[in-house]
Amino acid sequence: MTMPPNGHASAVIDEISKEIIEQLQEDGRRSYAAIGKAVGLSEAAVRQRVQKLVDSRAMQIVAVTNPLELGFTRQAMIGITASSDINGTADRIAAVQEVDYCVVTAGSADILAEVICSSDEDLLRVISKIRGTEGVVSTNTYTYLSLKKQEYNWGTR
Repeated sequence: MTMPPNGHASAVIDEISKEIIEQLQEDGRRSYAAIGKAVGLSEAAVRQRVQKLVDSRAMQIVAVTNPLELGFTRQAMIGITASSDINGTADRIAAVQEVDYCVVTAGSADILAEVICSSDEDLLRVISKIRGTEGVVSTNTYTYLSLKKQEYNWGTR
């Protein structure tokens, strides 16, 4: 795997690294020895490849939770219209602690930010914080009423 000038992993990841990613998406706690057996590498080689994937930001290993079960009763996607500095505004939005997902888009909103909050009052506070962020012109909030699917196992296709 090579690192381009932007510091992110190249889109070119070899087949063995893809197999390792898929093994970890099936079970993030799978041992390096078990992964090695499945992909034909030693435990040490798998450990090294996983560390390179994590260091290059091609992959994260995290526990995926259901926010509702942890007391976060309000989730929302906020569509943001930005002034001319869309990337700078997106960086400032991404720095807000309650924002767990932030992307620049080519749609009616310039930026989409997903937030997870503990209550309606907390959501209102976060929306106010986002609206007060430099570069934000307007927001449109889509409050989640029901979580139907949240999976991160789409593999490496």
